[in-house]
Amino acid sequence: MATKKTTKKDEIIEEKNTKTESKSSKNAEKILVIVESPAKTKTIRKILGNDYVIEASYGHIRDFPAKVLGFDVTDNFKPTFEVIPEKKQVVKKLNDLAHECSKIYLASDPDREGEAIAWHVKEVLDVPDSKIFRIEFNEITPRAITNAVKNFRNIDEQKVHAQQTRQILDRLVGYKISPVLWEKLRNNHLSAGRVQSVALKMICEREKQIEAFIPQEYWTIFADFEKDKKLYLAELVKYNGKKIEIKSEDESNKIIEELTDAKMIYVVNKISKKQTTKRPQPPFITSTLQREASNRLSYGVSKTMQIAQKLYEGIDIGKEGPTGLITYMRTDSVRISDEAREAAKQYIINKYGEKYYPDEPNIYSKSGNKQVQDAHEAIRPTYIDKTPDSIKGYLSNEQYRLYKLIWERFTASQSTNAIVENTSIEIVANKYTLRVSASKLMFDGFMKVYTDTEDTEEYSELPEFKEGEVQTLKKLHPKQHFTQPPARYSEASLVKALEEYGIGRPSTYAPIISKIQTKGYVEKLEKTLKPTILGATVSKQLEKYFKEIVDYEFTASMEAKLDEIAENKLVWNEVLKEFYEPFVEIVNSARENMEKIVIDSGKRCPNCGKPLIVRTSRWGTQFLGCSGYPECKTMLPLNSDDTNVEEKAVEEKCEKCGGDMVAKNGPYGPYIECLSCKNRKSIQKTIGVKCPKCNGEIVVKKSKKGRIFYGCKSYPNCDFVSWDEPINEKCPECGSILVKRVTKKSEKHLCSNKECSYMKEIKND
Repeated sequence: MATKKTTKKDEIIEEKNTKTESKSSKNAEKILVIVESPAKTKTIRKILGNDYVIEASYGHIRDFPAKVLGFDVTDNFKPTFEVIPEKKQVVKKLNDLAHECSKIYLASDPDREGEAIAWHVKEVLDVPDSKIFRIEFNEITPRAITNAVKNFRNIDEQKVHAQQTRQILDRLVGYKISPVLWEKLRNNHLSAGRVQSVALKMICEREKQIEAFIPQEYWTIFADFEKDKKLYLAELVKYNGKKIEIKSEDESNKIIEELTDAKMIYVVNKISKKQTTKRPQPPFITSTLQREASNRLSYGVSKTMQIAQKLYEGIDIGKEGPTGLITYMRTDSVRISDEAREAAKQYIINKYGEKYYPDEPNIYSKSGNKQVQDAHEAIRPTYIDKTPDSIKGYLSNEQYRLYKLIWERFTASQSTNAIVENTSIEIVANKYTLRVSASKLMFDGFMKVYTDTEDTEEYSELPEFKEGEVQTLKKLHPKQHFTQPPARYSEASLVKALEEYGIGRPSTYAPIISKIQTKGYVEKLEKTLKPTILGATVSKQLEKYFKEIVDYEFTASMEAKLDEIAENKLVWNEVLKEFYEPFVEIVNSARENMEKIVIDSGKRCPNCGKPLIVRTSRWGTQFLGCSGYPECKTMLPLNSDDTNVEEKAVEEKCEKCGGDMVAKNGPYGPYIECLSCKNRKSIQKTIGVKCPKCNGEIVVKKSKKGRIFYGCKSYPNCDFVSWDEPINEKCPECGSILVKRVTKKSEKHLCSNKECSYMKEIKND
């Protein structure tokens, strides 16, 4: 695994360096800093200056060899790594710079994956180990970068062991279980990831709960009262001092009849007032940021992380140039630095006044006993004085909204508690008790800056009451309800569930959720995640034959073991050995006992009435196909409900035999088919623009990977294509047709001739 290079190799490298001394004179005294992303280079270069050369590895540079395990299970799981083919030029450039510079700092991200990337870079550099050091920082600011450079260290090989153990575990599960699914479910595009399978299981179990749920009827009764010419609302809550349960309309009507009796008197029986404090939420960690961005901004998990990555790496904010705006966004620690706390204190006092800063600073800790990477900080702005509105002009709308969320949450977390007065009034009428409740905000505190979306409390004022006062009933409001099944998981609530189970880590939440959707196991319906027929079938087989592997506690315990490897409490290959031997037995048993199955959709073919089954195209796209194939070639989209629609005749005749054509719907959209020779032709949507090459119609097309593009209807006789939508305008400079490219901020009209640079930007309102 992460082993030290040999002295012999160092001698060879020294010899190479001697030969290249003459060419490296210009960088001989400079230090090479290797980061993961090229987006960071400008920000860090601005901070470190000309004595440093900043270059990117563009993420991972090595991986296991393709299509093989990549490690020897008979030799203590010794791994073999290869340079990723498209990274060979990157490695060459890094080596050239490494030979020229006096020292190399590896500055990949401050987590276990970043540590592993640094180790891989070190392994491919043909320079002595004595020249290579690791630096890390939680934010890209002058203070953090300067401090990192002063405190360089060696690579933490325990973190590398932990990360590579995760890779090997995931590789074992994928490479051993997936082929069983391919064979038994007759689909070579399936996969069974170690953690993604558990996430799929969660979603499928929730769907089963929803399907099995039987709604129960119940009723509530509210009453309008009037006092001092003001209406207020009370809820019927007790009968004979016990909680009331109204299960039918008859029961409700009987109670209404009693409550509206002319002799019924409503008297204030009890008044309770209590002041409580509301503490602000801690600053964001990865999971809470993902949840709040979903709830408040409607951003998916992956989108949130992509935007946060750009804010972390640096945005050009005018005269100050590229500036890192937030701390590292993959963290499960709520800790903040003393410097950040002091800066927040000064800002809050200056902006809002001393009463908005607590007597003692707010200190947060992660709830529960889960492992926390406390070397990190929470997600916070790097400069609290860079308010969202002060830099809004330099950010895209999405960047502004997410930065504002992070800034406000952090600022609120350092502010004083809010003070709320809760009032409860009990009104009795014979054996019935009604309750009036209200909350009044006495001091807004942190809520001046930010209120969490999970805080649904409403604040209102009630009239003044006295015990013994008779109240005037105006109207009763009975309402029928039915108990609701548990909600489907959203991306945000699934992240919360994974975190609560201790499954996955901050860097894995987004890839897990993305994977189960791209594999076609889960579809997103109105922001919720629903298993597809394929996903439910795969999960059922995994639960039946690989129960131990998709067990929640087992998966969480494996995450804990990875943490212990990083802390040098466990030996990495011993953990793998303990997992591997029983795992192989489980895989062999599944291969023997799992039956080959066809995934029945439960729907019938609209043409021949036979069952529709789930099939997979050569490109991995799932669709519904008739089980009577090849006699019946009916194909429909995977989630089509249009299985009983009659074929519709069209005027167009078959170009091959002249027969009648009918319109149908297939896995890639609508098409027409000849009744005689079964010749098929897709129904193409025109855009009202003529082809610049042959004057034919330009139509909308879809690539094999589902990407929309535009091409001539006369293909293959005409080869005009464009990824951007052509428009009915000619380029004023060269006369070629223009195309439009639409973003959220603007619409650009570009020349379709790649040799012409004409561009006109039209701002959106």
